[in-house]
Amino acid sequence: MGHERVHLLKKIQEVEFAAVELQLFLDTHPQDQRALMEFNHYSRELMMLKQQFEMQYGPLLNFGFSPSQYPWRWIEGPWPWERQY
Repeated sequence: MGHERVHLLKKIQEVEFAAVELQLFLDTHPQDQRALMEFNHYSRELMMLKQQFEMQYGPLLNFGFSPSQYPWRWIEGPWPWERQY
């Protein structure tokens, strides 16, 4: 797996982790405006990173969550979770 691809996947994981943590925090602190602003920031960044990844390397999710370019790219490897350094 190329270095750029691995770097982008790690960045997606980092941003997704931050978004999940903020979501859990907001479940118990729904009035925290700063946390909500941070959550929205990470949500937008995550969407952009995933879109960038999918344009360069193919879909990250199946079952209709990630549209595919022609030809069908879901079966192309390596899979997003495969680590080949």
